[in-house]
Amino acid sequence: MKCAGTIDVRDIDESSINIDPIQVGGRLTADAMKAIIAYGDGYSVCDQCRKPFRLDYIKTPPVDHFHLDLASFVNMDIARVVPGARRGFQAVADAFISPGDPVLITALSHYTEVLAIEGRAGVIREIPKTESTIITADLAANKIEEVTREFHRSPVLLFLDHFDYQYGNCHDLGGIIKVAHQYDIPVLYNGAYTVGIMPVDGKNMGADFVVGSGHKSMAAPAPSGMLATTSEWAGRVFRTTGVKTDVTARTFGIKEIGMMGCTLMGVTLIGMMASFPHVRERVNHWERELANGRKVVDALRSIEGTIIQSEYPRKHTLTRVDTTGSFDRVAQTHKKRGFFFSSALKERGIAGIIPGATKVWKFNTYGMTSSQAEYLAAAFRDIARENGLIVTE
Repeated sequence: MKCAGTIDVRDIDESSINIDPIQVGGRLTADAMKAIIAYGDGYSVCDQCRKPFRLDYIKTPPVDHFHLDLASFVNMDIARVVPGARRGFQAVADAFISPGDPVLITALSHYTEVLAIEGRAGVIREIPKTESTIITADLAANKIEEVTREFHRSPVLLFLDHFDYQYGNCHDLGGIIKVAHQYDIPVLYNGAYTVGIMPVDGKNMGADFVVGSGHKSMAAPAPSGMLATTSEWAGRVFRTTGVKTDVTARTFGIKEIGMMGCTLMGVTLIGMMASFPHVRERVNHWERELANGRKVVDALRSIEGTIIQSEYPRKHTLTRVDTTGSFDRVAQTHKKRGFFFSSALKERGIAGIIPGATKVWKFNTYGMTSSQAEYLAAAFRDIARENGLIVTE
C-alpha cells in the first residue's frame, strides 16, 4: 500500500509491538494525529499572529499558554519550543561559547552536543565514565580541576545527560551539578530521554537549562523539542535583536536571535500541543513503565550467554544488551545468519531491532502494557529455546 506515489504506508506501531530505542516515546497520540490534519499547512499557526509577531504571543491556538505550561512542566521560569533537542543545545552554545573556550561534556554525551560546541569553535573536554559506565561527581570534579589547570580558567558550560543514549544509565545528576556550580559553571540538562516520559524538576535538580525532545519523548512530530531556563539566564539565551540595517534602517522588534525568530510554525507545534495533556499525565506512571521493562530485561538475563550491558536493576526503559554469547552464537550456523533473530521477532509481531543485529543492540519498552511486556519477554525466551539455547526459569 502507498500513501502517495512511491511513499509506502507506515503501520509499524499499528501492526507490531515496536521496541525501537528512539521511537517509542515519540509515538503520536490520537489527539495529535487529528490536530495535525487540521494544521498540516506550513504556516498554519500564523493565522492569528498579531503584533509583536512572535510565536509565543499567539493566542489562537493558545501557543502563548503552551509556553507557560512547558516551563511549569519542568519547573523552570521560561520555555521555548525548538526544532529538536539539538537546536536547544545550539541556542545555549551560541549564547555561552566563544572560540577557544573550554566546554565539558561526558564520555557518553550525544553527538549533537559535540556539534553544538564545535559550531562555536569551543574546545571539548570529556568527563570519563567508571568501569560500570556511570558518570560520577568525583570524576566531574577531577576533570574540572584538570581543565582549569590546562586553560587557567573554568569551563564555560557543562552538557550533562541524565540518562545517556548508549546505555540508558542514570548518572549522578545532583552531585555533578553541585560540583559544577562550585566552579560557577552553568549546566545544561539533556532530558531527551526524560522530559515527557518521567517527572523532571529543573530547579530541584539545580539545572540552569533543561532541554527536551518532542519527537523522542513527548509524543510529538519531528523535529520538535523544548528549551527552558531560569530568569537568571533567560535574557542571555533568549536575547532579542537590536540591529538596524544601514540602507533601509529596518529593525525587527522583539525577535529572539537564538531562536532565529520563530521556531515551530505548524504541524510540529500543534502535534506537540495536542499530545501535551497526555504527556503531562503519563509521567506520573514511570514506575509502571520501569516494571514492564524489568520483565523483559529479566527474560533476557535468563537466556544463557546474554549480558545486560546497562546498569542493573534498570532505572530506565532503554536498555543495551550483548547477545554475542547467545543469539549471535546461533547466527554462526543458522541458514539466515544474523537475520534469523529479527525474522523470528517479526513473525511474532515485534519490530524495532535492526535486521541482522545479534551481537550488541538496544531496545526500549516505553509505552507497553503489562501484557505486551509479558508477551515480549516470552518471545525472547521462546526464540532462545527454539534455537537450542538454555533458558533458566
